[in-house]
Order: sequence, then structure tokens, then C-alpha cells
Amino acid sequence: MEDSLKNKTLKGVRWSFIDNIAGSGITFLVGLVLARLLSPAEFGIIGMITIFIAISNSIVDSGFSNALIRKLDASDKDYNTVFIFNLGISLLLYLLLYAGAPAISRFFNEPQLVPVTRVVGLVLVCNALGIIQRTLLVKAVNFKTQAKISIIASSGSGIIGIGMALYGLGVWSLVAQQVSRQLLNSLFLWIFNRWRPAIQFSINSFKELFGFGSKLMLSGIINTVYQNIYYLVIGKFYSPSQLGQYTRAEQFNNIFSQNLTTVVQRVSYPVLSSIQNEEERLLVAYRKVIKTTMMVTFACMLGMAAIAKPMILILIGEKWLPAVTYLQIMCFAGMLYPLHAINLNILQVKGRSNLFLKLEIYKKILAIIPITLGIFFGIEYLLLGSVFNSFIAFFLNSYYSSTLIDYFPSQQIKDILPAFVISIITAGIMWFFSFLPWNNWVILALQLSLGVSIAWILYEQSRLSEYLELKSIFLSYLQKLKK
Repeated sequence: MEDSLKNKTLKGVRWSFIDNIAGSGITFLVGLVLARLLSPAEFGIIGMITIFIAISNSIVDSGFSNALIRKLDASDKDYNTVFIFNLGISLLLYLLLYAGAPAISRFFNEPQLVPVTRVVGLVLVCNALGIIQRTLLVKAVNFKTQAKISIIASSGSGIIGIGMALYGLGVWSLVAQQVSRQLLNSLFLWIFNRWRPAIQFSINSFKELFGFGSKLMLSGIINTVYQNIYYLVIGKFYSPSQLGQYTRAEQFNNIFSQNLTTVVQRVSYPVLSSIQNEEERLLVAYRKVIKTTMMVTFACMLGMAAIAKPMILILIGEKWLPAVTYLQIMCFAGMLYPLHAINLNILQVKGRSNLFLKLEIYKKILAIIPITLGIFFGIEYLLLGSVFNSFIAFFLNSYYSSTLIDYFPSQQIKDILPAFVISIITAGIMWFFSFLPWNNWVILALQLSLGVSIAWILYEQSRLSEYLELKSIFLSYLQKLKK
């Protein structure tokens, strides 16, 4: 049984990782091309409406996806009820966004936002059409199908966006890329998945799922506001160009922090939910997930902070140089995001969405500090405040999760500290070379080769269990490929 759970988890992680790399990776590469074709100000215009779209998407889902994943005996009646609700609320929110577009435009003093908001808002309806299809695949830990869909949607939307940028359509190339990606994603979810909705809405089913999901919805909205409030603050108090610089830094940061968080959250939640009543197995699996995830996360995020300058200058050019400092600060906050997600997953697995909501409220009250710093002192101070908040959030998340699973903050720190020390030493040596007056290509190649070599030597000497397990998985995978 243990091997079956391990195999299911590894398969899920592998395909979820491929899904994220296929989706976000292709989108990231498309973003690099668009960053060379478009100006920071055009990216800033899209950044101004990001918070409104993100909050609306949180309301559309309403926490029902997680409620359905957690419910072991979910029926067609449950799925149909949620589908009808999702679609109905998405249409209502789109109409509100359409009507509110002039007010959003006046707030940011940006006339282009009226038509841009009304078109980008269509992603809400597209997303609603695919939520149940995606939930069914996640519940089955079927990320292979989602990976195929991500490749199609990201590639197709990328071609559309780049083509329009080459024709000089400016910000509309970014609009078309976003809308077409969500449209293609939902379309192919329907093509690859056999489930079809029926006109069936159950009040009892809605109440049961909403009882758990509503608290997650409120938590999601609070978290979404926090994650995107910087777009609002920078867009309002600074220029579109500065907001554009921030969005590019965030895209680089997300390629690891957000994707690793998503992979861990998507796979660990259904897997841990399946053993939610087996306390000993749950704790063992939980610790293993944390140690392995954070070893990879520390290496990626601290390594990215070290190579930020030559990487950005090579990939998107001198006009994006201010994004370097933003990215380096973001990496120190982002390195803890997967750890936050794992701790919060336990609250959901144990059915404690009330604690989940309480935590989000506490953490977002603390968020007032960096937002205030950003308004009065500058974007760098806003980001430094977010690093402080990320560390405080870890202690809050891990404290509350420990009340359910007996895995205390001090134990978590003890488990992840060796990997952090190895990564910070490696990144420090890599960062030193960014000050050399050499060609950026040479510096980046030297940093990467040194980083891999030093990390490998330190991990081989330390013989950490998480490293040995990852090494074993990697070697066995290579052997399969050779056969």
C-alpha cells in the first residue's frame, strides 16, 4: 500500500511538473519574446487589471474544487450543481466587470483600460467552463492529460500573441494571448475528458459543499487580494512602466516559486486526502513532502537570485534592468511559498477550512505594513516587507498545522535547515561572480556550472535523506529511458 501511494505521488508529481513546465514554461518563453517586442508600459496596462480578474476567478471557483476533491464519494449531482453555479456566477461577474470598466480606467487614469478590461474579462467565463473538468482530472491524479492540454493552449496562445505583436498591435497582443490561452485550455479539457454536465442543481449538495468551500473561497479572495495588491498600489502610485518592470520580475520569480507551489499543492492535496484518517502514514508522507520540496525550492530560488542580473540582461535586454533588484528580493519571499502551501493543505485535508480562513485574515492584516512602505518609500521597500511577511506566515501556518498533525515549526525548521544552508552557500558563491566585468554570457555560464558543481559536492558529502531519495528516483528514471 505504501509503495502504491508513493508511485501514485511520484507519477502525479512528474506529470504535474510537466504540465506546469509545458504551460507556464511555454508562456514564460513567449513572455520573453513579447518583452523584446513590447514596452514595459504595455505590460503595465495588463498588470493594472490583474487584481480584478484574479479576485473574480476566486469567486467563480468558490472553493468548490477543493471541496469536491476532498469528498471521497462525490456524485454527478455534486458535479452538476457546482458546474451550474460556476457558470452562472462567472456570467454575473463578467457583466459587473464590463459595467465597471470605466471606473477602473478612471482610477488608474488610463483610457485604454475600458476596452482592455471588457475583453480580458471573458477569461472568467472560459475558466468557469473548465473548472469541473479540471477538478475530475486532479482528483484522479491525472496530470498527464492536463500536460497535453497545457502544451496545446500555451503554444497556440503564444503564437497568437507573438503574431499580433509583430504586426504592431501592442497591448492587444497580450490581451489576445491571455484570452486565447484560457479558451483553448477549457476547450481541450472538454475534448479530452468524458464528463458532460446535466441540468441538475441540488440545494442540499450546494449547502454541503459550500459549507466547506465557502471558507476556502473567502481565504482565496483574501490571499488573491494580497498577492495582487501590489499591482494596484504600483499601478496607482507609480508609472505603467514601473508596474511593467514589476510584472516581468514576478514572471521570472513565478517560473519556480509559483510552479513548484502549484505542483506540490495539486499533487499533495488529493494524495494526503486519500490517507487523511491514517495519522502515522499522513505524518510520514507530510514530512517527506516538505523536506524534498524545500530542498528543490531553496536551490531554485536562491540560485535565481544569484544569477538575476546576467539572466535578465541576456533574455530580455537592458530596458528591463530595474527588474533585477525586484526579482532578487522576490526570490527570498518566494522560496517559502511551497512550504506555506503544504502547511495549508493539511488544514484542508483535515477539514479545518475555518482555521484556513482565520490564518488568511491574520496574515493579511500584517500585509498592511509592506503596502504602506510601498506607498510612501518605494517599490523596493514594499518587496522587502513582503519577505518579512513570508517568514511570519511560515510560523503562523506551521503552528496551526502542528495542532492537527504534531509536526511543530521547530521540527520543520530542523528538517529543512540543512538544505537551506547548502543552497545559501552555493548561491553566495554564484552571486559573487555577477560583479565581474565580463560578458554576461560568460558570467551566467560560469555561475550555473559552479552552482551545480558546488551543490552536488555539498549534497554528496551531507548525504541528506531527501537528496538520496531524489537521486535514486532520478537514476531509476534514467535507467528506464535507456531501456
